[in-house]
Amino acid sequence: MTQTQAQAQAQTPSETVPERKTTHFGFQSVAEELKQKKVAEVFSSVAQKYDVMNDLMSFGLHRLWKAFTIRLAGVREGDRVLDVAGGTADLSLAFARRVGSSGEVWLTDINHAMLARGRDRLLDKGFTLPVAQCDGEKLPFPDDYFDCVTVAFGLRNMTHKEVALAEMRRVLRLGGRLLVLEFSHIWAPLSPVYDLYSLKVLPWLGAKVAGDAESYRYLAESIRMHPGQQELKAMMESVGLGKVDYYNLSAGIVAVHRGYKV
Repeated sequence: MTQTQAQAQAQTPSETVPERKTTHFGFQSVAEELKQKKVAEVFSSVAQKYDVMNDLMSFGLHRLWKAFTIRLAGVREGDRVLDVAGGTADLSLAFARRVGSSGEVWLTDINHAMLARGRDRLLDKGFTLPVAQCDGEKLPFPDDYFDCVTVAFGLRNMTHKEVALAEMRRVLRLGGRLLVLEFSHIWAPLSPVYDLYSLKVLPWLGAKVAGDAESYRYLAESIRMHPGQQELKAMMESVGLGKVDYYNLSAGIVAVHRGYKV
């Protein structure tokens, strides 16, 4: 071996170690494969107190936000609806009342504890709907099947948001609509007060009511890491959704995005 060959061999690694992909979990940076597990731990922990905490954290406003989303969805009798990350079934229950016996509403969630709470609530209200524990990034439904797909306060917890949005578009029929209700970027003058409340008060409230400050600290942090209104609009358009628009609610604390399969 010549000196030149030896130098070249020394400069070239014998094997390349693949770069580990990371993503955010609140303000932390974690390996992609760990995020789903950590999010599952959060929602398994908060499932029993989830509805109570929603009322306390939002002063009941989450009910108005969801009611607006339901009206905007325009679901009619006979429609097929998919509720992704539907949790305790607020939207599924409302949609079931609208589609009637000729329609179809699927409640899905990746978390078993949340899905069980939603299923039991539906049964208590007299609705026997199909439920499926599944990943929003790998929906087990055929192409072009649903008239409407919704995801409420679930997208920000997904590791690959573009993949999830593309999956939701895939299962929509032509002309069907996707609605995303999610925390967004608040009107700038209100940011200091909102930051104090969500980053300090919410974890304290979580500790007192749900016995879990850390899960609610994550939920508050995850809001800051989620795309803003225009960024999410562009993301939806990038996966092929058309006529995308959005509505700010409560000064931008949350936004409802709507897009169509065109």
